[in-house]
Amino acid sequence: MTDTNEAPQIADMINGMMEKTIPVVHGMGVEATVARRGYASSTVPMEGNGNHFGVMYAGVLFTVAEVLGGALAIASFDAAAYYPLVKDLKISFRRPATTDVTAEASLDDAELDRITAAAAANGKCDFTLEATVTDANGVVVATTTGLYQLRAHGK
Repeated sequence: MTDTNEAPQIADMINGMMEKTIPVVHGMGVEATVARRGYASSTVPMEGNGNHFGVMYAGVLFTVAEVLGGALAIASFDAAAYYPLVKDLKISFRRPATTDVTAEASLDDAELDRITAAAAANGKCDFTLEATVTDANGVVVATTTGLYQLRAHGK
């Protein structure tokens, strides 16, 4: 679990992990920008991620939002005891993205406490995370609802 002062250091750690464990995400230029208890944000550049008609490729928008489940979990829970996984993710494309984008998601303390208690008791716990993806002008270009799971190592 982190406080606000540790958020950039946790984001740097997550970026290093993504580079090694999910090279395709790193290759897109997806970066965690903030990761602290209950909150995560990530960015991805437009450059190199366009499609055939000049807007950001849908899979890149999906990815910049999906990685938030892992980033938030790493910042909020004991990574030595638990790891996150995604079980389902639904995306709604709202507007075409023609600039770099930022994705954000958060969970409140009560939900974090519920997840922690359930994972401790059962070895795993599902949780829902909603993310918003905005362009450089603050326009919402996509929203996601993801079903994630916090799972104990060895389960």
